[in-house]
Amino acid sequence: MQTYKSGSHTRYDIKYHIVWITKYRRPVLEGSVAERTRDLIRQICIQNEVTIIKGHVSKDHIHILVSSNPSLSISRLVQKLKGASSHKLFQEYAHLRKQYWGQHLWSRGYFVATTGTVTDEIIKEYIANQDNELPDDDFRIGS
Repeated sequence: MQTYKSGSHTRYDIKYHIVWITKYRRPVLEGSVAERTRDLIRQICIQNEVTIIKGHVSKDHIHILVSSNPSLSISRLVQKLKGASSHKLFQEYAHLRKQYWGQHLWSRGYFVATTGTVTDEIIKEYIANQDNELPDDDFRIGS
């Protein structure tokens, strides 16, 4: 059975697969730096009421699958994750400041994809069967 989360006026199940890389893909996420990165990501998610479903810290990138509240945009979440973790890691690890003299640990962009239990085909079929009139294209107006 599908479990939905609830807000004051919402019911939702929003999951994101997020990936971001270190600048220049340098393999700096090892040992205590990797453990601290994982802890920081956990703290940031807890502060923003985001649930981590699965995660992985590789030497040069991060993969996480999270469940988020609809009031928190994905761009804002990634900004918080990358910004706060970078700031803390630079404070705590002097060797990172030397490798990344411009104070940018993470590369500019990120990858994100939503996940869910409903496929695109099911949604297309649901939309196509909304009214009993013949469609004239893929974006109809109902009666």
